[in-house]
Amino acid sequence: MIAEAGAFALILALALSVAQVALSVAGRLRRSPILAGAGEGAALAAFVAVALAFAALMHAFVVSDFSVANVAANSHSEKPLLYRVAGTWGSHEGSMLLWCLALTGFGAAAAGLGSSLPRGLRASTVAAQGVLGAVFLAYTVFASNPLVRLAQPPVEGRSLNPLLQDPALAVHPPFLYAGYVGMSVVFSLAIGALVEGRIDAAWSKWVRPWALAAWSLLTIGITLGAFWAYYELGWGGWWFWDPVENASFMPWLVATALLHSAIVTEKRGAIAGWTLFLSLASFSFSMLGAFLVRSGVLTSVHAFAVDPTRGVLLLIILGVTSGLGFTLFAWRAPKLGQGGMFAPISRESALVLNNILLAAATATVLLGTLYPLIREAMTGDSISVGPPYFNLTFTPLMAALLILLPAGPLLAWKRGDARGVVERLWVAMLLAGGCGVLAIALVSPKKAFGALGVALGGWLIAGALAELAERTRAFRVPFGETWRRLTGLPRGAWGMTLAHLGLGVFVMGAVFETSWKIEAAEALPVGGGLDVGAYHVSLDSVRPVVGPNYEADQGMVTVTRKGRPICQVLPERRLYTAGGQTTSEVGLCYRGASHLYLVLGERREGGSKPAWLVRAYWNPWASLIFLGPVIMALGGLVSLSDRRLRLGVGRRRERAA
Repeated sequence: MIAEAGAFALILALALSVAQVALSVAGRLRRSPILAGAGEGAALAAFVAVALAFAALMHAFVVSDFSVANVAANSHSEKPLLYRVAGTWGSHEGSMLLWCLALTGFGAAAAGLGSSLPRGLRASTVAAQGVLGAVFLAYTVFASNPLVRLAQPPVEGRSLNPLLQDPALAVHPPFLYAGYVGMSVVFSLAIGALVEGRIDAAWSKWVRPWALAAWSLLTIGITLGAFWAYYELGWGGWWFWDPVENASFMPWLVATALLHSAIVTEKRGAIAGWTLFLSLASFSFSMLGAFLVRSGVLTSVHAFAVDPTRGVLLLIILGVTSGLGFTLFAWRAPKLGQGGMFAPISRESALVLNNILLAAATATVLLGTLYPLIREAMTGDSISVGPPYFNLTFTPLMAALLILLPAGPLLAWKRGDARGVVERLWVAMLLAGGCGVLAIALVSPKKAFGALGVALGGWLIAGALAELAERTRAFRVPFGETWRRLTGLPRGAWGMTLAHLGLGVFVMGAVFETSWKIEAAEALPVGGGLDVGAYHVSLDSVRPVVGPNYEADQGMVTVTRKGRPICQVLPERRLYTAGGQTTSEVGLCYRGASHLYLVLGERREGGSKPAWLVRAYWNPWASLIFLGPVIMALGGLVSLSDRRLRLGVGRRRERAA
């Protein structure tokens, strides 16, 4: 009965979302706060109903109720509890229910926290959010219902994809979806502003916290996915420009541009039309990602489904919702005000250039992702677009953006002083140059581009600290005054500094790992060894082990340097008996911020004694690749806690006045 109650709650949520739209529209047209309030109540009730349906599905996974088709197809009674819970969103149907949970949750939050918005804009926003909720709930109920019963349930399920049975990937989708779907509120706010025909600083100020929350969550989600790919897939890398990786990266790029564009609109009232466009584009790219992952047009370990019929439905949803949004934009945006003017050298110009480069970078990723699909659909020829294309197109654009980034916060609004900015950044320039010189002088082999990348990472870190020193007037006033300014800085300033500093940490790690990575592979018998960089790797033993739902060959590998033991790791090659799939569990030996990365491959016969393929990678500074985005996300959350960005502050000020 719990599954049936969940299915009923899902249908009830669809009806409530439709009511949310109808009541909010009626409240806007009749200027009735009672009807508009009823629409907001329907938004909250829709979220509660979806939460109940989600809880019912999770219960079915936890108790291994194989009479539910989704559980039978994606779970197994021998799976650990964590992965039975994660199985709730590990399939196409379950992931769409998670999407709806996030969508209605953000809709309820927007309705409940929107007291500082003008009444008309608030009703229009809640109505737009209700339309999105109704569309995706209808898709879930009629095309991807996760609570359908089986007439003849099996005794045992088919289990979840073994690659997805990992702690990082268990929490990766909730963060990723919260980031994806968080952009829906920004989309709805843009629709509301276009319907009302008005966009001002108050609107921009309300967009920023939603965009910032979604951006921070999406950053965490992407980082968890990259870390999972790094240590679970056993290929030694962390990013491959996989189309599904790109599907999450494009909304992140657009959201980054939106955060900077909204600042210009809020502070100066300028580029309002562009900010609206980005608000629509951010969620449109999220919906594009949902289509790519679930349509069957991509073959990837990240993909959820291979059902073209449901993929076409998602494509229709994407086309209709985004098409209507951009049609409304084309009709209404020209009537919006143009905002204040600014000089070519100013903070506004720096942020506009930032947006141009981010938009161009997004376009290159979009082209590289969709071109193979379009070509195959039109000609039947299958081609692959991989890292070489992105390295040649995306990297130069981002390098130009990162070079300019530290200067932007030091420029004045309306008209800036370029010479003054150079004077404030000369120490950062010296430090960045020093990083590059040290890299080319001390690291072998000598790589000019690698040294330039290290210098660029140093430039971002030093530039963020220089901007902080400028705000506190460090070394120019007494320490007590500097400390007073430091402790009095708004959290938004701290958040920006952390985000820029984290980006520098990421660049430093990514460049170092990519440029000076070393790898070696050899079939080793027990007692054999190989060298990777300055380290010697010895295969001491291989023994069978039995896990909760798998069998494995577990290697014991000892790492030494100049005869001195460094660490001992236990890489595994696992066979999941339920599905007959084989995976690798990587062994990581941490050396400061660097990793020695070890993979135990297949067993090979033919010699005097059996051997196992062992692959070893020396990944210098690899920890910085994942630490940097964590610092960036932390910066976003710190900014979100700034009193000036808290939702509802504007209304409290109104009441006080």
